[in-house]
Amino acid sequence: MPFFCKGKPALPANPGLGAGQEQALSQSDNLSTVLITGGTDGLGRACAVLLAEQGYRVFAAGRSVEKRAALDQMARQRQLPLSTLEMDVTSDASVDRALDEVRSAAGPLDVLVNNAGIGITAALEEASMEDIRKQFEVNVFSTVRVTQRVLPEMRARRRGRILNMSSVAGRITLPLYALYSGSKYALEAMSDALRLEVYPFGVQVVLIEPGYIPTGFQATSTELSSSYGQGSPYQGVYANARALRQRGVKASRDTPEDCARVVLRAIRARRPRARYGVTPTAWIVPLLRRVLTDGMIDRVLIRWYGLDKLRREMERKA
Repeated sequence: MPFFCKGKPALPANPGLGAGQEQALSQSDNLSTVLITGGTDGLGRACAVLLAEQGYRVFAAGRSVEKRAALDQMARQRQLPLSTLEMDVTSDASVDRALDEVRSAAGPLDVLVNNAGIGITAALEEASMEDIRKQFEVNVFSTVRVTQRVLPEMRARRRGRILNMSSVAGRITLPLYALYSGSKYALEAMSDALRLEVYPFGVQVVLIEPGYIPTGFQATSTELSSSYGQGSPYQGVYANARALRQRGVKASRDTPEDCARVVLRAIRARRPRARYGVTPTAWIVPLLRRVLTDGMIDRVLIRWYGLDKLRREMERKA
């Protein structure tokens, strides 16, 4: 997607973060037990490994038996405080069982990283209601499902932190990204509301906003979106989007570990910011949104996606 994710390392300063804005939160402040949904692959796995290396007790939740087994084996070999859990975030019963397992093994949860997510790309006119529901079920409703189950304990203990994995696609919308961006905009809005609602209880809510980071997410997205494009009146838009995606893959220098370091910073911060961008695109887009009008952004995207050329071709054929 064009806009997407040893001791204590000296973490690089986050662009735009002034000295003194963020104070380190030590392990002695008791934010030590972490649950990561979608934690056995991609960004989630990188976060799980880095946090375990830093001494956090990490539970990485996922559905794939193979990926869970591989991560468990690596954790045993390296003697990391990291375990995996079977969790289907779209199932109430599965989430309840996994959280019971966390509590039995480590007590109350201190940090929740809502990372599980999918991406379906399709022209909105063609998107099936089933796929729209699937997109929002995983990226939005499942985040709410897990969050609602950990908040009562966090409120009662008057401490806890919830990190929601959003995207730069939650700040700007591209052609064919109506479903994915719609889910991320919803996540951003809900996180903003939740951050204020739980403030009196000492619970903190943070958004992590990666730009493009190559992981297995893109292959899964391609598979989920495979029924769209062929024989479509939007076929030219799909083709141009694919070409841009391929260029983005070749140009990307960001890694899941970059995202993991930002997540670690957000957990360690005594007073975390509401949002943390991960990649250069994620830092630039919010600035552009402040200085450019919607019309100016549209014109950039129209040229970028070759939509002006597609329009002229259609006019010639008409």
